[in-house]
Amino acid sequence: MERPEQGLGEPDSHSRANGCSLMGHGALRNGYVRGLLQAETQIHHITHNGGLYKRPFNEVFEETPMLVAVLTYVGYGVLTLFGYLRDFLRHWKIEKCHHASEREEQKDFVPLYQDFENFYTRNLYMRIRDSWNRPICSVPGAKVDMMERLSQDYNWTFVYTGRVIKDVINMGSYNYLGFAQNTGICKEAAAKVLTQYGAGVCSTRQEMGNLDKHEELEKLVARFLGVEAAMTYGMGFSTNSMNIPALVGKGCLILSDELNHASLVLGARLSGATIRIFKHNNMQSLEKLLKDAIVHGQPRTRRPWKKILILVEGIYSMEGSIVRLPEVIALKKKYKSYLYLDEAHSIGALGLTGRGVVEYFGLNPEDVDVMMGTFTKAFGAAGGYIGGKKELIDYLRTHSHSAVYATSLSPPVMEQILTSMKCIMGEDGTTFGKECVQQLAENTRYFRRRLKEMGFIIYGNEDSPVVPLMLYMPAKIGAFGREMLKRKIGVVVVGFPATPIIESRARFCVSAAHTKEMLDTVLKELDEIGDLLQLKYSRHRLVPLLDRPFDETTYEETED
Repeated sequence: MERPEQGLGEPDSHSRANGCSLMGHGALRNGYVRGLLQAETQIHHITHNGGLYKRPFNEVFEETPMLVAVLTYVGYGVLTLFGYLRDFLRHWKIEKCHHASEREEQKDFVPLYQDFENFYTRNLYMRIRDSWNRPICSVPGAKVDMMERLSQDYNWTFVYTGRVIKDVINMGSYNYLGFAQNTGICKEAAAKVLTQYGAGVCSTRQEMGNLDKHEELEKLVARFLGVEAAMTYGMGFSTNSMNIPALVGKGCLILSDELNHASLVLGARLSGATIRIFKHNNMQSLEKLLKDAIVHGQPRTRRPWKKILILVEGIYSMEGSIVRLPEVIALKKKYKSYLYLDEAHSIGALGLTGRGVVEYFGLNPEDVDVMMGTFTKAFGAAGGYIGGKKELIDYLRTHSHSAVYATSLSPPVMEQILTSMKCIMGEDGTTFGKECVQQLAENTRYFRRRLKEMGFIIYGNEDSPVVPLMLYMPAKIGAFGREMLKRKIGVVVVGFPATPIIESRARFCVSAAHTKEMLDTVLKELDEIGDLLQLKYSRHRLVPLLDRPFDETTYEETED
């Protein structure tokens, strides 16, 4: 086996950790290294990438402080003990039982409901259930109107008061470019098409559901992506879960990032292919699996795999990280495998003209075999697409379950996509779309930088509009969401099992529709809540220097 190229395999002279070069000058974890010419209190984040990158690639995943990790485990332990105590009291009818359970007359039957499997739901999730599923009653724009609800039985049921909380700053929706709106050219175009075509299609693409709008949209998507052809689907989730089984099957191998979305995971499982997981964004882990797959082949028979398909995402929606696409493509070419790229969160949100992670890294779209994305985020609509070579798209038109059995995209939804995409491409005769892409990039960097200056632990890439703020402890999940809503700010909080047990977080989604005044209001309240709930865990405080170079990040390391 030939020696791996620099930046992909083991380096010649430096120790490495997940693509970050540790140059030996007092090396630290997570890619932080001390500079020889810097003061002892300053450290730099350096990414070693073997010359594959045409731009700085800065990602930070600061390690969980040990004390915080211990207290988080203790918190979950206390909640678990109280959960068992309450289950004991419920069993003996001392405490009222609200959760679903088997009927007494059916206790000798095979159980349909596994009581213990829902232990977490009734004893931990119910304590903070009010932080989720909050109903809004307006367009999910920069600000939303939210229906007020109360619970008299500790979140088992909710009662709506009839009051509407007006002008809540929306930091949770995926409205990256601000096209989710009820005014402007998108709304007017969709309303006009609604009058002409109606709301639904009532058929599949292969029967009576193939409109001229579908043909127009697919041609535009292909041109936007820079590929030969594209196909659209009515649902983003099923674009993954129903098309992966059409591409691979028994005798094929799928190499999937450990943090891939549930739609990718479901599609891989439904395919019947063998699935192997590599560590998140870790090219050494991926290359090892590729080597093993080629050397050893299929289990037992040792025959070569029919296909090897690598599944990755452009932006990972819980981590805020961006895929190391130049390295993935280099490995894909080296080991003659196929690449499936999910750009649900990156299309429209990355790149100078919003064409996603491929443009962000200055790569050729032809190097990605299957380009998948959704219209539900940056375009403010619904549905998904797959782009690639014409042979691929022609194959999917006849073999994809989403194409054969699913109802076609709604005409007004298609017009929303067409209008917003033409706006991004500048084909509407204005520069509004380009300005939105630039505004999103500016808002993202500003919001991330200010949070780091305050001392919060923020995950992900500096250019990712998905901004996870680490909360860690279970009690702080609910407290953070409630405190933010009191201040008329809507956020998404996430905990176990959607994240590792000690990595609960709040996830902010930055939008081009957010003004600087809105972001400053959010940051001001976050600073106050961070002190109130003691959320400023970071030991690497960002020093606000006016003369900082654009491609460097200077930190002040504080002692525990």
